[in-house]
Amino acid sequence: MNLTTDNEQLTTYTKSQLALRNGQDRPEIWTAYRGLIYDVSGSRLWQRGLHYQHWAGQDLTTELDRDAPHLATVFDKFAVVGRLV
Repeated sequence: MNLTTDNEQLTTYTKSQLALRNGQDRPEIWTAYRGLIYDVSGSRLWQRGLHYQHWAGQDLTTELDRDAPHLATVFDKFAVVGRLV
């Protein structure tokens, strides 16, 4: 589903704006990884904004690059909704 190839056309969001999309404050459940923001709202694994010890609404790059049990390609099935600035 990640069909966006031109990051320049993406809407930009700050960390504060991303934090509001945590599945608690708004219905959107978004997370950032390597500068891109993904909508994980449709995933049953992210319901209520929590996936194992990872919370939505934040940049998970450091956490996932350090100790995720899966590859970065796990985000390929989610829509890119913006770019983190």
